[in-house]
Amino acid sequence: MLTYLAYGLAIALNLMVLYIGARFLLVPRPSAAGYGVPAKEDGDPAYLTIKGVRDGTYGLLGLALLAFAGPTAEAWFMLVVALAPLGDTVIVLRHGGTKAVAFGIHFATAVIMLINAALLFAVS
Repeated sequence: MLTYLAYGLAIALNLMVLYIGARFLLVPRPSAAGYGVPAKEDGDPAYLTIKGVRDGTYGLLGLALLAFAGPTAEAWFMLVVALAPLGDTVIVLRHGGTKAVAFGIHFATAVIMLINAALLFAVS
């Protein structure tokens, strides 16, 4: 049962990150608003594209690690990549976003990723 939970959560997290990356590539301005820091109309759209590529890459890499390297590699990946939503928490707070988005979305995501890392280490 624990194995199914660990793998299922890892797959769900990676697919969500892949979805967020695709969304930033396809509809960048609404995605930025959902991130917690709306993009300025005259801002450089390259930064929104960078976020989309980063998140899409993380999602694909996580799925590949789980499929081809196993739960230990995925656990280390989750442990390290949890730094991204922790950083996102700080970015949202420093740039006028709400605490609800910073902690309710980004910080909560980091916590879930760390829990998933612990589960993956436990089943490996």
